[in-house]
Amino acid sequence: MSQRIAFIGGGNMASAIIGGLLQQGFPVVHMDVVEPWAEARERLERDFQLSAHAQTGDFLAQADMIVWAVKPQMFKEAAATVAGLNTRAVHLSVMAGIPSDSIARATGVDRVVRTMPNTPALIGKGMTALFARPAVTAAERQWATDILASTGATVWLDSEAQLDAVTAISGSGPAYMFFFMEAMTEAGEKMGLTREQAYQLAVATFIGAGELARASTEPPEVLRQRVTSKGGTTYAAITSMEASGVKGAFVQAMLAAQKRAQELGLEFGI
Repeated sequence: MSQRIAFIGGGNMASAIIGGLLQQGFPVVHMDVVEPWAEARERLERDFQLSAHAQTGDFLAQADMIVWAVKPQMFKEAAATVAGLNTRAVHLSVMAGIPSDSIARATGVDRVVRTMPNTPALIGKGMTALFARPAVTAAERQWATDILASTGATVWLDSEAQLDAVTAISGSGPAYMFFFMEAMTEAGEKMGLTREQAYQLAVATFIGAGELARASTEPPEVLRQRVTSKGGTTYAAITSMEASGVKGAFVQAMLAAQKRAQELGLEFGI
């Protein structure tokens, strides 16, 4: 609890981690946030009563961990303001696409943990994958795990390249779920339900199906087949989606997300 954490960027993901840490009992006085946008600083100070700074300063030298939570396109600009201020802290990144090599080069520190969380972290239901460079100690890996576990489930990866796949599946995944909820809600309206009724049904169905999958030891194919009686209503829907190539299009969409994650590193890395 005597360790200090500084956040570079104070957006949604930083807020999720800060909220999780506070629930764990981490002292708010041991956290600093660098956030250039005044409105975001005011929100952080109002919601968490912590120190939010418009720019980096001497306080950064006191940090034991620096959390990178800026958008990928802002990394180079932000890194230029951090370089040389602290070469002893471990660096933890929640940025999409930016390779750990870029963070190590920008900071002069090889102890980098790169992660990919997702937005359900905002309510403690997130899924975060982590990768550590060889210089990261076992204790630092555990600290990173503890920090991200405050926002939901975690899984460690053996290869940094796998993070691009994680970005495509779980990082971007909530948007896919919301997209399908949109479609289900629209369909419900066409079939005579109110928008509110259809949306309530869609959300509850996703939550229930997810919990059922988590509780089951069977693969999703089997779970789907159990709901799909030949000649029944579900069979009609699945047959229609298969005829439209929905599964193939969905797989291609995630491959496109993975490719874009790779491009972000080349475009905005150092």
